[in-house]
Amino acid sequence: MSMYGIQFKMQNRLIRKFEKAGAISEETAVTFEEAKLDIPEQYWLDYFAGVFLGKIKKTENHRYYI
Repeated sequence: MSMYGIQFKMQNRLIRKFEKAGAISEETAVTFEEAKLDIPEQYWLDYFAGVFLGKIKKTENHRYYI
């Protein structure tokens, strides 16, 4: 699988987990523990919560939402 394919797959996994946790706005943002992310997902989280496509957002108190 190409690097782009891995990124796309991982981003979709993260988005699904944040949706399942109800993190759909800044008010309902959750930590990665509350979203039940595994270790590989946690490593990718900072990458996706940065500037990559901007679908996952990070609050100042290290909570995430989509």
